Amino acid sequence: MTALPAAIVDSHHHLWDLSRIDYPWLGEQYDASAFILGEYYALCRDFLPRDFREAWGGMPVVASVHIEAECARSQALAETRWLHEQAAASGLPSAVVAHVDLLAEDAGERLAEQAAHPLVRSIRFKPVTARRPQDSVADRPGALQDARWPAALDRLRQHGLAWDLRVPFWHLEEAAAVLRDFPGLPVVLQHTGLPWDRSAAGLAAWRRGMEALAALPGVHVRLSELGLRDRPWRLQDNLPVVRDAVAIFGWQRAMFGSNFPVAGLRISYPALVRAMAEALAHLDEKARQAIWCDNAAAFYRIRLPGAGTPAEAGPASANAAIINMDARSRQ
Repeated sequence: MTALPAAIVDSHHHLWDLSRIDYPWLGEQYDASAFILGEYYALCRDFLPRDFREAWGGMPVVASVHIEAECARSQALAETRWLHEQAAASGLPSAVVAHVDLLAEDAGERLAEQAAHPLVRSIRFKPVTARRPQDSVADRPGALQDARWPAALDRLRQHGLAWDLRVPFWHLEEAAAVLRDFPGLPVVLQHTGLPWDRSAAGLAAWRRGMEALAALPGVHVRLSELGLRDRPWRLQDNLPVVRDAVAIFGWQRAMFGSNFPVAGLRISYPALVRAMAEALAHLDEKARQAIWCDNAAAFYRIRLPGAGTPAEAGPASANAAIINMDARSRQ
């Protein structure tokens, strides 16, 4: 029987309260044609810490990282403040990846505002990407060829923040070209590099991009969101992808993320953990623990509760203490 993890740091999830923060994609701008998994009506409701805990189904989550959930961009700072309220009241999340338009003229000011919040560890700002591998957006503002990226990434590094990078597999080599000049910037590639084309040619292109990024020692990979638009979540489809990603980056630079509640459109949380445990079963215990827990905790500077203690058993005051301690350290 495949061993399940003793402790999980879920390095990619979302929360939202639709009465507090506006998420246009969950309301008036609903557009299944542009969404990575197609129809998503089931997501158009509140998803709060209690809902996230319920989804775990007893899995031993000890900490979590909230990824900005594409709220109305004018409310990005309000989302961060709301997440800190949730952390103080419920113990979740343990770290925050916020949104800032890194290419905007006021990016420095916006970064300072976000960095002043003690759980903020990283920024997710998506480059402009093509809808298909054969298309090009190289001449569009915000694409990875935009001349503003070097200054933007340097500004991010100066604020002591990481970059959560999300691009589909056909842009991975371009991302590596941009990042070569920033060896001191911590980066995590989201969603396993989005290998949406599972043909032999598609996976070969994905591997080339992954290898280009893995050649940069500051880049890590998140083993998350392996769901596809046109098929159910199947271990036989995703096990080779997970194992290739770990082989390319090494277990020392790989971390687990659920992408809940989005991934719940294809698979339950316990089923996802069991499937990932099977995909990682060829590794030794040290490597598995690193991927499930230790690597994300180190990357996002998370103070973990007692070893093996699920987050739901810890008092809300644990995160309140972290918030207070980090606030003092930034004064």
